[in-house]
Amino acid sequence: MRETVLLTVVILKSLVELSLMFLLGRFILGLLARDGRHGNVFWRLLDVAVKPVLWVTRRVSPRLILDRQIPLAAAGWLSGAWVMLVVLKIDLCLQSGIAACR
Repeated sequence: MRETVLLTVVILKSLVELSLMFLLGRFILGLLARDGRHGNVFWRLLDVAVKPVLWVTRRVSPRLILDRQIPLAAAGWLSGAWVMLVVLKIDLCLQSGIAACR
């Protein structure tokens, strides 16, 4: 049972890390490409990868948050989720033994 929970935590942590990397990549590419970013193939790929996270963030955040602030809000809650998942993984590893975490 603990191994299943540990596997679930590891998968969720990996998904959160991927989402954070996609957000960071999209931000950096936006800085580099400026106005030409919407015609950029890589921008579109990163935009598609990040769209679910941005959609969830827009739905749960109040209307006071502007649309241009949504990526920053998404990065904030994803970072918080990552920290919580790391703490949970460490706790599960300590309970099950280090051998289960390798």
